[in-house]
Amino acid sequence: MSTVVISVRIRREVKEILDEAGINVGEIIRNYLEDLARRIKVQRDLDELDAVLSNIEPAEKGFAERFVRGP
Repeated sequence: MSTVVISVRIRREVKEILDEAGINVGEIIRNYLEDLARRIKVQRDLDELDAVLSNIEPAEKGFAERFVRGP
């Protein structure tokens, strides 16, 4: 897996407060961005599935009952 570096500028005061609290800013940002990317991918997959399903005709009335109970 290859990686890239992303830099972010924040006010010094914010960095000092986070450091004093023992917050690992890099880890939090990395986790957030990975989760955001996962959510975007899931949404794209759902949109694609919706497009496929929109082209399928609905089943005829009573199909589910016949399928479950038999003829």
